[in-house]
Amino acid sequence: FESTYKDFQTFLDDIGYGGKNIADLSQDEATELVSEDGFFGITQTSDRIADFVIDGSAGDESMMRAGREGMIEGFKMAEEMWGGELPEISQKTMDAAIEKVDKAMYSLGFSIMDKEV
Repeated sequence: FESTYKDFQTFLDDIGYGGKNIADLSQDEATELVSEDGFFGITQTSDRIADFVIDGSAGDESMMRAGREGMIEGFKMAEEMWGGELPEISQKTMDAAIEKVDKAMYSLGFSIMDKEV
């Protein structure tokens, strides 16, 4: 348990969460964190996912395309681990992240469609 807890705390630090310890949150505080504007809400979470791909690609089309595909594949893997369709918040978050990456690709002059398809 201690190892898993420590890994989780490291993960929270890595993504920039500096709030109250998750285990100590009240129900209202937890609800606020997953609200539309909360740290774990659709907007902020999709921004973190999309920014990782966009910034990591440094404007390289093939890297951005690979990152986009990685997001989609990771979402599929999460569904498999979950045992089916993920909750609506997860689906909306992934849709928003993909849309942001698509917009970044378009703004750089890249086609959203894979040229090899």
